[in-house]
Amino acid sequence: MEPKLRMKQVTLALAAAGFGLAVGAGYNRLDSSALSLAQAATPPAVTAPVVAPTAAARLPDFTALVDRAGTAVVNISTVGSAREAALDPDDEDNPLNEFFKRFGGPNGPGFQMQPRAMPSRGVGSGFIVSPDGYIVTNAHVVDGAKEVTVRLTDRREFTAKVIGADKRTDIALIKIDAKAGLPALDLSNPPAPRQGEWVVAIGSPFGFENSVSAGIVSGVHRALPGGQMTPFIQTDVAVNPGNSGGPLLNAAGQVVGVNSQIYSRSGGYMGLSFAIPATVAANVAQQLKDHGKVNHGRLGIGIQGLNQALAQSFALPDANGALVGTVEKDSPADKAGFKTGDVIRKIDNVAVTDSTDVTSRIGNMAPGTRINVEVWREGKPATLTATIGAFDDSEKVADAGKSAQGQGKLGVAVRSLTADEKKELGHDGLVVENATGSAARAGIQAGDVIVSVGSAKVTTVEQLKRQIDKAGDHVALLIERNGQKIFVPVRIG
Repeated sequence: MEPKLRMKQVTLALAAAGFGLAVGAGYNRLDSSALSLAQAATPPAVTAPVVAPTAAARLPDFTALVDRAGTAVVNISTVGSAREAALDPDDEDNPLNEFFKRFGGPNGPGFQMQPRAMPSRGVGSGFIVSPDGYIVTNAHVVDGAKEVTVRLTDRREFTAKVIGADKRTDIALIKIDAKAGLPALDLSNPPAPRQGEWVVAIGSPFGFENSVSAGIVSGVHRALPGGQMTPFIQTDVAVNPGNSGGPLLNAAGQVVGVNSQIYSRSGGYMGLSFAIPATVAANVAQQLKDHGKVNHGRLGIGIQGLNQALAQSFALPDANGALVGTVEKDSPADKAGFKTGDVIRKIDNVAVTDSTDVTSRIGNMAPGTRINVEVWREGKPATLTATIGAFDDSEKVADAGKSAQGQGKLGVAVRSLTADEKKELGHDGLVVENATGSAARAGIQAGDVIVSVGSAKVTTVEQLKRQIDKAGDHVALLIERNGQKIFVPVRIG
């Protein structure tokens, strides 16, 4: 019995082993088939490439800049002179009017609201420029203020003293007394802004203190109404009411400008903001600190910008420079020998780009400074030496007038001035009685007085005709209109 039993056990064992092998082999075959199907349905795996940096990874990170410079930016609130305020019953936007209509009030019987004095309040920004508490801001932020309060980022508040304000450049200097040294931004050697570079604004838009916005410099040397001494920096940085006076910083954390204005139809930011260059702010702040006021320079000339047509009229190689329209009698320019029709090309060997360049550079020079000015006169360069005079409210630095665009091919009918007209104008010329053709297209109007063709004065019709006959395709007419002299380029024929 026992041998048979053992034999069966071995057989079972072998059978079991064979079954296992068979199952194993079958599994392998089934698995290979399934794997083949899976491989046919799924593309072969590939090695993942190195991930390239995204656009977001290449954007600048301003956190370190804000940590370093943000503590020097302050919030400024002002209280000004009291003004009378009363409810306007015709103001449809005032919700109180509807209330009073329903329940009695200014429009109801027996009710009369008396105006009452309300102090004017304002908010702006500024930044500390020295550890002892001097702060730069905009002149319009503190204009008319009787009380100026400065709040630091650590929530401390100080009453500030207005050291001085210069409305022509919109820069003011105020001072607070703090016991400990304050964080400050350096204005001693400000860099020039470059078009296209990243810039950051820090301020208090709508009272939201120490808000940060970023963008790029959209343009430089921008001329704005009323800002003839300031070559504004144009940016696309979001700047709103309350940002005024705050710093504009480059990516290195250096102050390049002082935020000042926006162009807007709604009262809020619409993509254009303007800052005063830090070089102008530094010069004005130093004068305010030293003297409490700013002495601006003047030459006593009226200038206008050039365009291609005017440049061709004066045989200039390009349209860079500023065209002299008027020279005030006994002014620094008159004493230096400036003439109507001169084109200012360089000041102290530095090229002039446009009329704004001239007005800002001259206006921010100290009176008494001697300068060399290269002008283009009668088809060739000439150098004049002038001494900058002191600006007076009754005088002009270098007034940038508007650029406007005999008979025969000129298309004007003219007559000589009468004796009374000469006396009234103070000079000779020809009165335009009718303008057609080339002159009309250029903007010449009846009533204009033609003073010269280029730099050549004309007092008779024959003189005008000779000058026009000598001219090429373009001619520049100096006209006087409503007391202002401007050159008008005319394309002849």
